[in-house]
Amino acid sequence: MVIFPIMIILSFMMYIYYKVMIIRDRDPLMQEIKNAKARIALGVFISVFGVNQYLFYQTQLALFITLVFLFFGIVQGYGGIKRLSHYKGEFQKRAQTHQ
Repeated sequence: MVIFPIMIILSFMMYIYYKVMIIRDRDPLMQEIKNAKARIALGVFISVFGVNQYLFYQTQLALFITLVFLFFGIVQGYGGIKRLSHYKGEFQKRAQTHQ
């Protein structure tokens, strides 16, 4: 199961990338969009990390911890998706008014 460690590393790298890009951008709306993308990457990281730990240990305690990680990962990912769709709509509205 080499796919889970690869997904863990990639999602963590994307999270760090978006957090650094927030600092570099001056536009508050673009900062919010990048923050939403970072939350999605964090949600994927937490969820995949939990599943990977269960597949590695396969105990009842690991199952409980995996369920907790999945819950928080899904909450982070869902919140990020909601924010991303909202701020992309705001970005499009702003782009239309500047034309």
